Amino acid sequence: MKIDLVTSYFLYLAFSSTVTKGFVPSSPTSFLVSQGRSINRDAIKNDVSRKEKGWFNHLLMTNDDNNAEDVDQAQNETSVNAQKNKINEYKTNLNIYDDRASTYVSAGKPTSVVMKFGGSSLANADRINEVSYLIKSQLELGYQPRAIVCSAMGKTTNSLLTAGEFALGGKVNIDALRTLHVAAINEFNLSNNTRDEVMTLLDECEDMLNGVRLLQELSPKSLDQLVSYGERCSVRIVAARLNQIGVPAQAFDAWEVGIKTTDEFGDATLLETTESDVASMFNKIDPNIVAVVTGFIGMEPKGRITTLGRGGSDLTATAIGSACKLDEIQVWKDVDGILSTDPRIVKNAIPVAEVSYEEARELAYFGAQVLHPIAMQPAMKSNVPVRVKNSYNPSAKGTVIKKLSKPLHLVTAITCKRGIQLVDIVSTRMLGAYGFLSTVFESFERNQLSVDVLASSEVSISLTLDKKQKEENLSKLISELQKYADIEVTKNRAILTLIADVDRSSDVLATAFSVFSARDIKVLMLSQGASKNNISFVLMDEQLEDAIVHLHSCFFEGMCIVESPDDIILEEEVGAVSAVAP
Repeated sequence: MKIDLVTSYFLYLAFSSTVTKGFVPSSPTSFLVSQGRSINRDAIKNDVSRKEKGWFNHLLMTNDDNNAEDVDQAQNETSVNAQKNKINEYKTNLNIYDDRASTYVSAGKPTSVVMKFGGSSLANADRINEVSYLIKSQLELGYQPRAIVCSAMGKTTNSLLTAGEFALGGKVNIDALRTLHVAAINEFNLSNNTRDEVMTLLDECEDMLNGVRLLQELSPKSLDQLVSYGERCSVRIVAARLNQIGVPAQAFDAWEVGIKTTDEFGDATLLETTESDVASMFNKIDPNIVAVVTGFIGMEPKGRITTLGRGGSDLTATAIGSACKLDEIQVWKDVDGILSTDPRIVKNAIPVAEVSYEEARELAYFGAQVLHPIAMQPAMKSNVPVRVKNSYNPSAKGTVIKKLSKPLHLVTAITCKRGIQLVDIVSTRMLGAYGFLSTVFESFERNQLSVDVLASSEVSISLTLDKKQKEENLSKLISELQKYADIEVTKNRAILTLIADVDRSSDVLATAFSVFSARDIKVLMLSQGASKNNISFVLMDEQLEDAIVHLHSCFFEGMCIVESPDDIILEEEVGAVSAVAP
């Protein structure tokens, strides 16, 4: 009977998913041919994109006409429903979605979103498969992904940069990159068209590296071209996998959807026309098709590829979400949203449900793994909420970054930056405050040194520089300023920042200094940011973690009990005396 054929196919699926780590065949055609069955090829030639229940019903009607009577007889038997129930059970176990309306979809308008996935979320074939089904599940939950922004797979960008260095040394080899991408293509048994596109890009990448080897030149422009291959390969594989599982998708390079930039290679910025260009391009894309877009890269007016610098993929996502006036921007990472502090320091750090754009910007600037401050700007401009989610734990609610009228908590989060240099500059001349300050800041500008936090008086300035600043630039600055001031530079310092309600700064500072006093933690510098969202302390690096642990206990755990180091020593001494007492 015909129903036995279909049932056996799903049994085949169940067996295949066991040996292929959950991947399911995209088409029943090859299975039926292998069984020696007669099929109507014209009727099912597009079965790769046909949803499972659709081709299930289709097969019941389009098998060999000679079996029509068997089909009718099978449909009349009372066992058919039971067989279908078994098939549905197999489909459920295989994570296959029916065509029926989801019970989770709201009756109202779908929530339009752009979803961004970083390299760790797309590290290999297994992760791409998980992300693809995650996207499909979001459709089931009532979301409408207008765009999926993808980074390169895993550490591909770093591998490409390393390949560039080797090419300068006379050796070209991208075998590892080929293996990574070909493994994903083979794992999913993607179409020859996708395979050819990815192989063409990798061949082009190898040709470029041979050019680098021969010319012994790798300029910022060439580097931008080189690293672009990672994202361009990634989106083609992700789009193909989405189509395989029934989600209509199309891969786009970022410039094809309007991401145009300046010609500052390595750190380009979006053109003012980008918002209107992106909106115009997405108006031409069918809203039922998911646009899978390269993150991190763009194109300058002369048609040369650029990169957007740190946080570039996040910026691509927020630019699209803002331009298209979407309901939400989703950034999928490998953490459960924004946490109250670094979980490597405080194991019981807790997720933060909501933060303001300004708070998130301060968190990112002072070291938290959130969106880069530049990536926040388009979302803030259009007031589009950003939700930070965990692709490894999709059920976690994550953190929503949005416009808030006032902070929800006394302290929202604790963050830090390590490896800081503290620079104290004291004037030795009777310069007016404006003359002294202008002289100092002009010197910082000339030497391209960026300041983190600063505190000043009429004749002195204390400021911090992070470890990314060039030592030779600092040496030049010291040489220039020694004509006017005494300068002291101390290393191994850290910035501890409280993202807090500064309107209640007295309460925040009272608690913080109680902890510092009890733990004998020396505050080298204090600065309250002009944003009114942060209070920063400069501490000795070796005291940073102790400070964070006890501040977190006070502000988030309701246990503001601190012991003075002197008390601990006294207890140890008393214990020792008791042990030797007669």
